Amino acid sequence: MTEPVSFPKIVEVAAAVLIRSSASGDEFLLAQRPADKIWAGHWEFPGGKVEPGETAHAALVRELHEELGIAVQRATPWLVRQFTYPHATVRLNFFRVTAWQGELHPHEGQQFAWQPLAAFSAEARVAPLLPANAPVLRALSLPALYAISNAGELGGDEFLRRLQRALAQGLRLLQLREKDMPPAELRALAIRTLDLAHAHGAKVLLNGDVALAQELGADGVQLTGAQLAQLSERPRVEWCAASCHTAEELRRAEALGCDFALLSPVLPTLSHPGAAHLGWGGFAALAQDCSIPIYALGGLTLKDEETARLHGAHGIALLRQAWPEVSSN
Repeated sequence: MTEPVSFPKIVEVAAAVLIRSSASGDEFLLAQRPADKIWAGHWEFPGGKVEPGETAHAALVRELHEELGIAVQRATPWLVRQFTYPHATVRLNFFRVTAWQGELHPHEGQQFAWQPLAAFSAEARVAPLLPANAPVLRALSLPALYAISNAGELGGDEFLRRLQRALAQGLRLLQLREKDMPPAELRALAIRTLDLAHAHGAKVLLNGDVALAQELGADGVQLTGAQLAQLSERPRVEWCAASCHTAEELRRAEALGCDFALLSPVLPTLSHPGAAHLGWGGFAALAQDCSIPIYALGGLTLKDEETARLHGAHGIALLRQAWPEVSSN
């Protein structure tokens, strides 16, 4: 008689990415595990186990009060990542915590260390990191805004003029998406866009064209839905993102090892009036439990960033709204 297959119990954990602003820029907190715990001395994002009948958010609030002595005021869902240690399989429910009351106090005798956080650079200056937490740093480094080009509507020169201003104002992530542009014109625009963006430390992903991205030294590629369905492995680029509209596409993006995803349309858009859209409830339902950062796209403005985060988004993606008219004065 065949014995039933037993699966390891998954331990639910709430983990906090505390973020604060300082004179030197944004920082995130790591805590060192106490000497009396397994993996003692390793650094991790603070948090703890979710108790039976408790939500992950409630566990986060309780653990941060017990461990750090703070009262959480603002915590938004972010990623859910599963990791198997020799002793247990854990599912880490990450929240970004951006407001709290009280001063950090090591109630369990642990050490704290604030680490620098900048676009594409979430740097841990302490070691060793707990294995489950190391990959999270790459996701954490993604900026909150992902701009999508609109040169077909604006014209190439005007788009580049507006891009120059956006980069000077802090834009650090851009998708070049011009599906109706002739190949030679697109290639020329891509070269000029890359030169401008790289001069400001920004990253550029090309929509769909892996070969062109590799040839021109672009920072990555944005996979289309068709590519997601066809590819068996992640393209060899630094950053790989995916355009998604369904739960199946999100799972496929995770399986391919994409760094992040776009999920759309959230709200009605000018380009598809009357078309079906997710709404914030639908967006949150699809984003829930996703292991990679998700940008909300479709009918949004800069004012929607906080709403997007409350519903599980890493940030927002903008098309027309990313390129406001540049005053000639």
